[in-house]
Amino acid sequence: MSVISTEGLSKCYGDVVALDDLNIDVGEGEIFGFLGPNGSGKSTAINILFDLVRPSKGKAEILGYDCQLDSVEVKKRTGFLPERCGVYSRLSGRKHIEFAINSKDVDDDPERVMKRVGILDAAERKAGGYSKGMKKRLCLGMALTGSPELIILDEPTSGLDPNGALEVRNIVFEERDRGATVFFSSHILDQVQRVCDRVAILKSGSLIAIDTIEGLRREVGSKSGLKLMLKEIPPNLEKALSRVDGVENIGVEGKNVHLTLRYEVSKNKVLEAVKEAGADVIDFETKEVTLEDLFASYISGGD
Repeated sequence: MSVISTEGLSKCYGDVVALDDLNIDVGEGEIFGFLGPNGSGKSTAINILFDLVRPSKGKAEILGYDCQLDSVEVKKRTGFLPERCGVYSRLSGRKHIEFAINSKDVDDDPERVMKRVGILDAAERKAGGYSKGMKKRLCLGMALTGSPELIILDEPTSGLDPNGALEVRNIVFEERDRGATVFFSSHILDQVQRVCDRVAILKSGSLIAIDTIEGLRREVGSKSGLKLMLKEIPPNLEKALSRVDGVENIGVEGKNVHLTLRYEVSKNKVLEAVKEAGADVIDFETKEVTLEDLFASYISGGD
């Protein structure tokens, strides 16, 4: 079942194309990453999904409901944490959670929600006195009320310390495990890499890639580095390693061997070749390609 579906979704502001023919399909139970530099169209797309902006053309649906024609139904079934989450300064944290529960017409316990996001001890304090991180936690709590089928998180870890970011990641996994779909937009690529099943990358309003992290690595031909620390270097080692499909740039420095591998190459094949050549491996180090590397590769590419 498609939880989020867009077809030809576009938005223009005069001559400026903010979003151009976006087609994505997010399945039930996915943690879906949404990436792009400033001005890429991410916020425009999210605002259309939540009917904060009307598209110039195309269609967006959430849980089978049209995001514009059935926006009330969409909002009842969706938890939304916007990047800039405003609070009512004179209302307590508890009142904010109660408001979210009432507006969605769901049965939930404000104390349970506030405890889950780590602000129960500030439940009776006015939200205007909350720190930036506490406000983010409060807005996350509002998004989680009623156990929504879809949770849209726009920069959910901004303003949080490392422990807070870890707590958000754990909540994302908990929501996925209960069957929810999570749409996760962030510029903190390490966070996206840690939680997302698939990612979409936007550039200048257009979708330029959509795949798993592993799929993106293969698509851009990314490589990984491998350093082997050996007891001795047998004379036939380089020849043995060169026969392993995907091994490139073999370099020997003392008793260390440096290799470049195409990403799909298994390190076990390399270690087996080393053993067959008569060498003993003391230790090895790898450098995997990160999402940041992949993101830079796509964004720096030609239009």
